[in-house]
Amino acid sequence: MTTITPAPVARTGDDTPAANVWGYVWRMSGMRQCALAALALLVTALNLAPIELQRRLIDDAITPKDPELLWRLGLIYAGVIAAHQLAKFLLQATQGWLTESAAAYTRRHLLGLYAKGSAGRDAPPGEAVSILGAEVEKLAGFVGTGPSGALTDVSLLIGVAAYMLWVDPIAAALGLALVAPQALFAPLMQQRLNRLMARQLTLAREFGSEVAETCVQGETALAAPRRLIRSLYRNRIAIELWKAAMKAGLNLLNAAAPLGLLAVGGFLVIAGETTVGVLVAFLSGLQRMADPIRDLIGFYRRAAQAQVQHDMIARWM
Repeated sequence: MTTITPAPVARTGDDTPAANVWGYVWRMSGMRQCALAALALLVTALNLAPIELQRRLIDDAITPKDPELLWRLGLIYAGVIAAHQLAKFLLQATQGWLTESAAAYTRRHLLGLYAKGSAGRDAPPGEAVSILGAEVEKLAGFVGTGPSGALTDVSLLIGVAAYMLWVDPIAAALGLALVAPQALFAPLMQQRLNRLMARQLTLAREFGSEVAETCVQGETALAAPRRLIRSLYRNRIAIELWKAAMKAGLNLLNAAAPLGLLAVGGFLVIAGETTVGVLVAFLSGLQRMADPIRDLIGFYRRAAQAQVQHDMIARWM
């Protein structure tokens, strides 16, 4: 059993909900988000360092056959990897602590309001179970991982792009042009997915309420839950198909980017316009850009869902 206590939350003096999900995030975490931001930037810096180390290993140590420099750069590389994993562990541990602290506080607060009868007065009993369980869990999860995760991804994308432009502007322009379609494709697909997810949340609430009603009325009230089961199934299938199509499209674009860079960059190496080390570093940079792009797409989805959940919980209050 862990003895880590939840993060304290400053009281506002009233029971009104925050104006939006970002107000809720700040109310639950406050200045601790600044500590998360500092850790996120440290993780980004340590994630960027190996790109330059790879280039120097190939161009400055392996190609000139300098074993002393090879060992020195190799040891630095190993140290950077270890430091990156340590910083990443601290970031994820702090994110998890803030998430669970926000969930515990929100559940205590909502349960107290519900017990006094000032929250959920006109709502069926099943809604309270859904809200205090899964909905609070998802909303609180955004407190820990939302802002700091997005900062990590954005800073990594900016850092990789800046590094590539600094080393070789021509090859950088090619690499960024190959990555750009992913940034355009994802939001178009995500808008439809957001609508489907919002509908799934509404249907799940309705289903919980109807199940609670069935427990009271018996078999005479089975028609509505059965109808909602079919609706939940159809909507979930639509979500899974849309997510699969989105993932396949992004994977295709993600695989095409290194291929294009290898093809054009290979000609630049043959022509003496760039080096093998630069090409390898840029391929590594493109790989590092792929994950943040996917994560930012996920952040956009989670932020939209968190806003919907926050608004629905606020109305319930």
